[in-house]
Amino acid sequence: MMDLLDLLHHTMSSPWVYLAIFAIAVLDGFFPVVPSETAVITAGVFAASGAPYLPAVILVAAAGALVGDHVSYAIGRSGGTRLLDRLPPHGRRRTAVERARRGIADRGGLILTVARYVPGGRTAVTLTMGAVHYPRRRFLAFDALAAGSWGLYSALVGYLGGLAFEQDPLRGLLLGLGLALTVTVVVEVVRWLRNRRRSGRPTPAEPASPTPAR
Repeated sequence: MMDLLDLLHHTMSSPWVYLAIFAIAVLDGFFPVVPSETAVITAGVFAASGAPYLPAVILVAAAGALVGDHVSYAIGRSGGTRLLDRLPPHGRRRTAVERARRGIADRGGLILTVARYVPGGRTAVTLTMGAVHYPRRRFLAFDALAAGSWGLYSALVGYLGGLAFEQDPLRGLLLGLGLALTVTVVVEVVRWLRNRRRSGRPTPAEPASPTPAR
């Protein structure tokens, strides 16, 4: 265990850690298997002891997330559009896509911001926004807000864990990951409750067609 902690201390004190965080955040934007949030939280934990530098961790994490999201958006805009065009015009998938398109058009910024805190959800949303040709400038503005808030949140969660257990960074890391997991669960529960409430609402009855006069 001490060897692992020594390795982490050595890694986090290296100037290359910022490039690593940036690269991991970029990859996680379109390849969600890469654990960018864990990397940023870990860096935040060790930032409580002085290295790495916390503002730099926040900056490179947010920049990497922004770049990765735009790669995902570009993939959806190029390949996703062709896939959507092949859907049957009156099928269920086409209906679902049109519903998603309307939701993104009405609440795209909110959806993009919330999805940034849902592992895997961020990639699905950015791909979809590209596929439905969500305006690029609006995507950039909202994604800058989402990526910036995510970088700040992830680094500070780790930093708070590091401050709480300054002499035991492993416990600080566990605390930081636990806090992040709690936030993710809360977001998912809120989304589930909202979706359940919407699905339980009665659909407005269609007006009856007039009976032809005899």
